[in-house]
Amino acid sequence: MRLNDNWLLRDDCGTYSVPVTLPFDGISALQTAGKIADPYWGRNEYDLRWICARDWTATTTFTLQDTMQELVLEGLDGVVDVVLNGKTVLQADNSFRTWRADVSKQAKIGDNTLKLNFHSVVSEGAARQEAQRYSIPNSFNCPIPNGNMLRKPACDFGWDWNIALAPFGVTGQVYLVAKAQPRVGHIMIDQEFDASGAATLHVAAHVQNAADGNTVEMRFGGRSQTPKIEQGVARAVFSVEHPELWWPAGQGMQPLYDLQVRLDEDTHERRIGLRKMELITEKDDAGVGFKFRVNGRDVFAKGANWIPADALSGKINRAEVEKLLQSAVDANMNMIRIWGGGRYEPTWFYDLCDEMGLMVWQDFMFACNLYPCDDAFLQNVDAEVRENVQRLHHHASLAVWCGDNELIGALTWYDESIKNRDTYLVMYDRLNRTLEKALFETHPNAIWWPSSPSAGPLDFGDAWHDDSSGDMHFWSVWHENKDFDHYRDIRPRFCSEFGFQSYPSNQIIETFVAAEDRNISAPVLESHQKNEGGNERIAATMFRYFRFPVDFPNFVYLSQVQQGLAIKTAVSWWRSLKPHCMGTLIWQLNDTWPCASWSSLDYGGNWKLLHHMAKDFYAPVLVAIAPDKDDVVFTVTSDLAEDRTVDLRIFALDMTGQTRALDHFTVNVENASAVEALRLQSSVLNADEVLYFEWDAGDDLMGTPLSGNDIYAPLPWKSMDLLPPQIDMKTMQKDGVTEVTLTAKGLGLYVSLEADVAGRFSQNAFTLLAEKPLTVTFTPEQAGAVPTLTLRDLHSATYGETQ
Repeated sequence: MRLNDNWLLRDDCGTYSVPVTLPFDGISALQTAGKIADPYWGRNEYDLRWICARDWTATTTFTLQDTMQELVLEGLDGVVDVVLNGKTVLQADNSFRTWRADVSKQAKIGDNTLKLNFHSVVSEGAARQEAQRYSIPNSFNCPIPNGNMLRKPACDFGWDWNIALAPFGVTGQVYLVAKAQPRVGHIMIDQEFDASGAATLHVAAHVQNAADGNTVEMRFGGRSQTPKIEQGVARAVFSVEHPELWWPAGQGMQPLYDLQVRLDEDTHERRIGLRKMELITEKDDAGVGFKFRVNGRDVFAKGANWIPADALSGKINRAEVEKLLQSAVDANMNMIRIWGGGRYEPTWFYDLCDEMGLMVWQDFMFACNLYPCDDAFLQNVDAEVRENVQRLHHHASLAVWCGDNELIGALTWYDESIKNRDTYLVMYDRLNRTLEKALFETHPNAIWWPSSPSAGPLDFGDAWHDDSSGDMHFWSVWHENKDFDHYRDIRPRFCSEFGFQSYPSNQIIETFVAAEDRNISAPVLESHQKNEGGNERIAATMFRYFRFPVDFPNFVYLSQVQQGLAIKTAVSWWRSLKPHCMGTLIWQLNDTWPCASWSSLDYGGNWKLLHHMAKDFYAPVLVAIAPDKDDVVFTVTSDLAEDRTVDLRIFALDMTGQTRALDHFTVNVENASAVEALRLQSSVLNADEVLYFEWDAGDDLMGTPLSGNDIYAPLPWKSMDLLPPQIDMKTMQKDGVTEVTLTAKGLGLYVSLEADVAGRFSQNAFTLLAEKPLTVTFTPEQAGAVPTLTLRDLHSATYGETQ
């Protein structure tokens, strides 16, 4: 019996009473009912923090004809007393768990009343902090303190990109099941491959309320088995002699086999991708490598970090999440890192990743804080890990379980742990060992990495600045205000975090800032910039590379240009180091609300210029340039499984948009490798010239051209005297798509289009050469929508002259 409908939410003061349907969060429910203003508009956040300081109760009624029931509650987000007919049946204090209670004694025939009493997380966090033997510091990013005392998304209490409202609610379902009904509790699945490539699938169904000797029906790959239950488990083995293998995006297809497990009326279905996933950490002359090997092939991880799709869980829906993940794949990404300060995602999230070929780096939910290590806390964590590993381990996309995000580094951030490192290190080690033990006892074949960043097990060093081993978080360019060239000073084995901020796109800014407040120093925009000093750093970088923009909309545009150039510098260099470096995960893919951040996608999924650039610098074949003293070095990088010949043309390009040929040759690049193609002396360029180059590597297996072009300026753009590109724009509608043909009389740099309706451009932030037309398409999200377009380029943004 589902109990998702007809709930009433009230506060402890009796001021508010609103209807809700599960799943919900209290803040979105109040907004929907018209009781509060939009939390994301202006500075409303600060007027709404009273919500998390109050206790709230959600109440529903239901009718029973049989009292022998078990109550199941998924995703109770907060600290919750569950009360049935006036009697407390359980107390839940972990948002990442499913809670169950035998209510056969509390339930009654006829009408029943169920209450969820949500305690203020502010009060609960403070009380639990007070009960600790040692102070347990929490992240400076959290304006609402003590969130680390609770098993709840850390970013709910604020982050350097998130609003701080500490929402409460129910993220899953609430329902009743017959207490004695035979059912499958969970299913454990493992696969192995023999030397011939044949696959074997091991299925173990752990059952409840079913006696040994009874059978469970299992179907896989067109075959059926009915194994008997022995000691509460039914086991079957399926063999596939010639399996269709699952591959990450860009490496092959993602076939999924249907598995069905049935016990009486209880049926469970899984979709299984057959693949062999390995994390290879082998010692070499440089240190210890870090790479993922899939089906025997080393795969360069190209991707981004994932944070919750919205700051308020009640606003999250599958369609919007699917759009975000599809955008990752469309930008040639093959991995998503689910960051440890958010939440374990719903099962359908991983289903989507299976279908799309997005490998998942899965953090356990610990980030940047120190955490308790008392028995009660660790027992709670142990149950959390076991449940989520049971739920998610079978997904083909799941590549690695990681213990935490930056907890080792956090030991050096707080006065308490700096003064008493040994005590807090022991506390951390106890937590980390709890995670590892629970993981391997639940799934012995799991892939485990102890922390991110980390050089490996039992290493407690500085993985932010050590590029020799393991995975690295590199933040010196953003947080230390170093120039983009500094990305080329390191040679990471795998960089799992790095980023540079920009502002959300102009059309997004309009959704939360009034016209009179559109100024980076205005209180509203400062309140939507959660990283201390972030606005100043964006502006200072513009002074370093560009002439200053002429107005606010162009400031926003230029912030996205420089963000894209920063990340392009890093990724193109690190990809050229292959196989020394075997992965780059940009911080971050998405936003939880409209704000200045490191994301490549706006809140709502619009592509920032970085995401358009990522589609190019994550392309299967990339030609990149890096300076080396008086030379510039061309490197060709390929992620293809076969050797390829690349045709490369190099030109000098002047500020009028005219080109002068410098070289034309072909490069043979072996499968999945990088090769230095050419060195040119910088002196080949005149003072008013930059390098422009084009390449063609044929087509991929789907017939998509593997070609591209790029530009390299040896000096900052502010030192060049740009000329008006005089771009002519013609549009036409064709089959619901807007075709935009652009022709420049001069040189158009980082030419970008903006639309006033939601949709996607086929490309953006591109170069226009003189008298060489380029056609760009815009596909609206809403069929039939015709956009009003705004055209921007580097010259008009910084000189202010009209086209």
